[in-house]
Amino acid sequence: MASKNISFDKIPASIRKPGKYIEFNTRLAVRTLPANLQRVLILGQRLPTNGGGGSVPALTPTQVFSDVEAAEFFGQGSMAHRMVRAAIKAFAYIDLTVMALDDAAAGVAATGGATLAGTATGSGVATVQIGNDLVQVAVAGSDTPAATATALKAQADQQPDLPVAFMANAGVLTLTARHKGSLGNSIKITATCTAPGLTATATAMTGGATDPSLTEALAAIAGAGHHILITPYTDQTSLTALRDHLEFTGGPLEQRGACGVYALAGTLAQATTCAGQVDHGRITGALLCGCASLPWEIAAAYGAVIASEEDPARPLNTLELVGIAPPAIDQRLTRTEQEVCLHNGVTPLEVGPGDRVQIVRAITTYTLDPQGIQDVSLLDLTTIRTLDYVRRAVRERISLRFPREKLSERTPPAVRGEILDVLFKLEELEIVEAVEANKDGVICERDGQDVNRLNAKIPVDVVNGLHVFAGRIDLLL
Repeated sequence: MASKNISFDKIPASIRKPGKYIEFNTRLAVRTLPANLQRVLILGQRLPTNGGGGSVPALTPTQVFSDVEAAEFFGQGSMAHRMVRAAIKAFAYIDLTVMALDDAAAGVAATGGATLAGTATGSGVATVQIGNDLVQVAVAGSDTPAATATALKAQADQQPDLPVAFMANAGVLTLTARHKGSLGNSIKITATCTAPGLTATATAMTGGATDPSLTEALAAIAGAGHHILITPYTDQTSLTALRDHLEFTGGPLEQRGACGVYALAGTLAQATTCAGQVDHGRITGALLCGCASLPWEIAAAYGAVIASEEDPARPLNTLELVGIAPPAIDQRLTRTEQEVCLHNGVTPLEVGPGDRVQIVRAITTYTLDPQGIQDVSLLDLTTIRTLDYVRRAVRERISLRFPREKLSERTPPAVRGEILDVLFKLEELEIVEAVEANKDGVICERDGQDVNRLNAKIPVDVVNGLHVFAGRIDLLL
């Protein structure tokens, strides 16, 4: 206390007993940047307890490490189970928590089906495809529609992971979504039969209505600090609730920046409309037109791939969504359609070499500022992720160095020096750039109204992704 340059936390200035007293100061120990492990939260419906549901109640955040655990916790074939499977397949080392939801009380389950007709005159295979799952049985000569439908139903009962339940009646299969809600309408159904004389025709899933509300679930995890929130719901009400949640947790007072992730397998028009309704720099939505995989599985895989990249400034271009089925060639986005996506807040997914589904360029849904003027400041997902990481790095350094600091004339330059040190270290990792050119803009000054407050201005030039290379070849003869 009596020393000009040295302060003690535990050795009082008033002691008089002779001795050599030494305390430990760990505030200067950490000189590196914080790790950037991404914690992921999946929101998805569980099966009811009386319908094969799991052991974990709804609205209970639960860390999950495997497909088997997810089936046990939330019910085999449940939305939550299948999302976990897709996420782990896309990134095996994901730090994953699941918040399960119950079906809405007013929800209605979607139904579809397959109709078999004729009589087999030879052998073949009857197939009903649900999403990316196949239910197949052998067909022998003279098999009837009723017998084949019964066999398909029996086979489906042996595949509890399916997102639908089968019922068979006189050659007609009725498929009912395991969950109530509008998402059941997006389950793709196809039916084929290779046995001559026997035909199979699919009926699309329809009638699903009323998804569960996200409000209560998001309130329950508001303080949890997850970095990536994956939602299966793409309706405006759900995405608005997610947007409000992310604005709250990522604001300057809460400072728990996170990104929301969703996906669509529908049309380009649906995707651009959805993104326009959200228009937020913390939410990213992917589009894979005509994909057989369920949309919530695409969302889970996309979110897992984002989590796999801990460098916040590194683009996600070409990263594969392992386990997601490639759509048919005639369903894939053309280059022009991809440009439309990228100008309207939609992340396009494409099929690369080896029929691998991969990210074209990960962008947010933010395209217009509050005045309706086009704004590219938060176009790339890497931008908000970089800003979140810079804020975290600065905040943690100040917290470590000045946990009980007095505010005197010495304090502002000391704090400014630590901020600059963080920025230079970030520049070494190519997360920010031009620190030397902008260092005069780093200002720390005492507040004019609050005598206990120190204000800082920190210019940050984020490192951008190399997305476009343009060259000209001059012909010389």
